[in-house]
Amino acid sequence: MPRLLILLTLPGNVRDYYAARLKRRFPQLEIDLADHFSKATPLAAEADILLTFGPMLRDEVIANAPKLKWIQALGTGVDGVIDQPSLGKHVTITNIRGIHGAPVSEAAIMGMLALSRDLPRSVRSQDQNSWTRWPPRLLNNKTVGIYGIGLIAEALAPRCKAFGMTVFGYSSTLRAVPGIDRMLKREDLIATAKELDYLVLLVPYAEDTRHSIDGKVFAAMKPGAFLINLARGGIVEENSMVEALNSGKIAGAALDVFQTEPLPPEHPLWSMKNVIVTPHLGGFCDVYADLALVTVEHNMECWLRGHIDGMRDMVRK
Repeated sequence: MPRLLILLTLPGNVRDYYAARLKRRFPQLEIDLADHFSKATPLAAEADILLTFGPMLRDEVIANAPKLKWIQALGTGVDGVIDQPSLGKHVTITNIRGIHGAPVSEAAIMGMLALSRDLPRSVRSQDQNSWTRWPPRLLNNKTVGIYGIGLIAEALAPRCKAFGMTVFGYSSTLRAVPGIDRMLKREDLIATAKELDYLVLLVPYAEDTRHSIDGKVFAAMKPGAFLINLARGGIVEENSMVEALNSGKIAGAALDVFQTEPLPPEHPLWSMKNVIVTPHLGGFCDVYADLALVTVEHNMECWLRGHIDGMRDMVRK
């Protein structure tokens, strides 16, 4: 019988939901569950299929999975999956596309609103029973730059326009996108960064985007600007970002992704008053499993029938 390993560092009820629904639809599956890669490693020896998110995976899981034939990534990004040294060329890789527009867009809007209205300061004042007032900034008439133009940016741009914002898009290719007022190449960011009040990162992680947001970008931004990172931690050169936040080169940041996840307890970002830290929740939402399982169940049916060409969102066959 085919064996599925589900590796998810998420609440137990979420893992159980994936397992129960897949078992109900495909009773022939044997399913193992793990909430950490160290627990998945001893289970990997018998796994034919692995269901996980890239940031939750480690190479030792794949190295101990000689029978592995297919990895279903539950996110769009496959960094952390396709770049593992032990991954054999025979392993099929699929991901999930087209379901992240609403949750990530809402996370971006939340980050911009929370930073501009200094929501953390309100929470700290509430904790101290302190009636402290200040003039919040508006999103209206501000300019946001979206770095990385794909399906999520296409969902975010019109939402930004609804707040009365001007939207710049930064892409590897120039094309018209509804809601984007000015489309630029990624290499134009430094020259135009001084015009941005907010910089939202949505670009996929790759060798050409690694540390593309560095000290030069922060130096080019206006002191009142905010950074929102919902892409990958590796897009940003973290030491330069910390220095820019400490020195006032930028006003603040809402960060959902980090170079190392979980973010180490001793990391300075935890204690910075102009930083909002969220634990990689951008694309996560209350209906994520239901949305993702549409693709997972379709792909599982194809895989069990040996119809690999019919699988959706193929990254590598």
